[in-house]
This record gives sequence, structure tokens and C-alpha cells, in this order.
Amino acid sequence: MATVSQIWPFERRRCLKAHGIITLLFLDLCLQCVNGYLSSPHVGQEPPYSRDAQPVITSPVVPSPSSASPTDSDGYAAKCPSGGQCNRLPADCINCSYHHNCSYGKLASFSCKAKRGVHCTAESGKQQTNFSLSITCQFCWQLDLSQYRCSNSTSCMTVACPRKCYNATCQVLDHVHCLGKRVFQKRLYCNWTGGYKWSTALALSITLGGFGADRFYLGQWREGLGKLFSFGGLGIWTLIDVLLIGAGYVGPADGSLYI
Repeated sequence: MATVSQIWPFERRRCLKAHGIITLLFLDLCLQCVNGYLSSPHVGQEPPYSRDAQPVITSPVVPSPSSASPTDSDGYAAKCPSGGQCNRLPADCINCSYHHNCSYGKLASFSCKAKRGVHCTAESGKQQTNFSLSITCQFCWQLDLSQYRCSNSTSCMTVACPRKCYNATCQVLDHVHCLGKRVFQKRLYCNWTGGYKWSTALALSITLGGFGADRFYLGQWREGLGKLFSFGGLGIWTLIDVLLIGAGYVGPADGSLYI
């Protein structure tokens, strides 16, 4: 017959086991409640977005000429030539009923009308107001780089790996016609120069590199002082800089490109 001292450990283990199961069930219930709260609609969330979202050329979203504001006359009159061909007028001088139901990359014909106060002629020399304009079916941001001008940033590093980009504001040239907004934002590679010549930097590195002349020229005065007082790192630093500058890996301190 089992004594009390033998039964007590067994009862104690069974009690602890029951308490452990109850504790685990309670924690699982708490976790389910917290998960349901976090996934509920009342928790503040930002709407989903796509950074690289691109428009689809299928839906007409450009207003017709009749919806253009008549108060534009003072702004465009100064840069609209008079007496020229209608199909060569700048985009700001005409109103076109652009539609997006066209084949991308192919020519499409659009009905256009010269704005009030703008006089133009057909190819035959006869004056006309309404005319047809043929342009390539593409949005303005899809044009070739030569057909628009963008702002240039002088605060981004051009000598970097990977190559840095910046947000540029671009505007289509006057006589280029396209679909969509003529002023748009575009990500471009940093591409500017501070006037430093690669040939000058390489020549200084070969001849006076032991005194830090190449680094001083590039605006890197700390490295220049280091080379000056170490005699070009006993020649080793000088040789390395000749190779790095020759390969274009070491550039101006302001992050610009060589000329």
C-alpha cells in the first residue's frame, strides 16, 4: 500500500500539469484577441500605392477643346507665331481632342483647333482654324531625352557605386506634341560637372602625386595633407592614386563628373 509520501509527488505533478494546460489555453486566447485587433479595419493604415504605376493608353481622360479655359489668351499670345503652318504651332497655341485609344508607338491623327487670336495656314497657304495633327501615340514622359528639358541637381553624388539618382522636373519642348502632362517628374542619374578635368588630375597624380597635388586639386584636402606628410605613403599611396584616378574611381570632392 502506497504511503502519503509516495502519493504526494504524483498528485503535485498532475496539478502542475493541469495548471500548465490552463495557462497555455489562456495565452492562446489572448494572442488571438490581439491579432484580431491589429487586423481590424479601425487600426490606422495607409492606402496601398504603387511607386512605378504607369498609365494605360486605353481611356480618354484629356478634356476636349471646348473645355479649355478662355482666360489662356494672355499667356500664350506672345510665343505663338502668326501666319505659319498650323501643324507646326507650339503645343500651347492649339487645343487638340487627344484620345488614348491608339496603338502605342504608332502615328495617330487628332483633331485640333488654333486658340483664339492665333492665325495659321495649311500647307497650301490657305488660312484655317480646324486642322488634323499626326503625332506618335505616347505619353510625354515616354519621349526621347532630346525632346524635353529637365532640371539638374548639383547636390547628388555622380561618383558613387551604385550610381545615384535624383527627382527631376522635366518640361516638353514647345514644338513637341505628346499625350498627357507636358510637365512631369522623372528619376534621372546624377549628371553634372564642377569643371574638374580628368587629364589635369591624372597629370598631377603622376608628377606631383607624392605631395598630394592631385588630391588638393580635387578638393580632397584631408587626403592631400596625408599624402604630403607621408611622402605619398612612401610611394605606395601615390601609385594607387594614379591607378584610381586613371580608372575614374576617384573623382572631385563635390561629387561631380570630370570634363
